[in-house]
Amino acid sequence: MPNVPSGAPVTVSLNPTAAELLVRLAVELDDVDGQGVLARALGLFEMAVRAKARGARLLFRQPDGSEADVIF
Repeated sequence: MPNVPSGAPVTVSLNPTAAELLVRLAVELDDVDGQGVLARALGLFEMAVRAKARGARLLFRQPDGSEADVIF
């Protein structure tokens, strides 16, 4: 991806499955255009990448106390 000035808009192409998921999550989260969904997803992915680089783990903790690693 070429260098994009900070804050500049970008266009992202999605396959039909990813587009459907984006729309479904945007509706569920009351996000008008999907930008919030993408920002949250990218933030979570960045945390997972940084944790892996440090040899750490990123976990989801369930209400019952069980945990699941974020793996990619």
